[in-house]
Amino acid sequence: MSDENEWVELSRDCEAVMVPAGHTVLLPQGTKAVVTQSLGGSYTVHVPQYGGLLRIANRDADALGIATAPEAARPAETGEPLTIEQLEPMVWEQLRTCFDPEIPVNIVDLGLVYDLQIQPLEEGKSRVDVKMTLTAQGCGMGASIAADAKYKILGLQGIDEAEVEIVWSPVWNPNMISPEGRAKLGMD
Repeated sequence: MSDENEWVELSRDCEAVMVPAGHTVLLPQGTKAVVTQSLGGSYTVHVPQYGGLLRIANRDADALGIATAPEAARPAETGEPLTIEQLEPMVWEQLRTCFDPEIPVNIVDLGLVYDLQIQPLEEGKSRVDVKMTLTAQGCGMGASIAADAKYKILGLQGIDEAEVEIVWSPVWNPNMISPEGRAKLGMD
């Protein structure tokens, strides 16, 4: 991957999401960018001609000259339904692979996930409901972060339905960041 100050040129057209507005744009082949963050299977790039930061999905990493990261390994299908007690740590682990494109700390350690509920459905499947917030109400990336979380949760064995809802109460504040997140951000 490029170092922090190395410019890369897109080898093909690819979609990107503007940060923090959340609008999707098509970056044309030849666009120059600097990769500023590579976490959770997506890439935050600085592209001055588009007004700053954009997020590129893992599926388009090759356009940046980066080998596509493999999808997270799923546990082997056992044929036996997983219990809620087995699923819950797996769901939390998936949420730890979701990042705000402007902050190098996952949404769990940022303290953005307020509630996680798992309910059994028919035929050994389960539904996951997550309530999360954002660091600021004006963040246009909320829908993108929530969609990323939902997609990753639905990739787990035994999860048939998932919903990730953005909520604003209680209002997030930096005291909600975990000790691990605070260390990563140099806050302690």
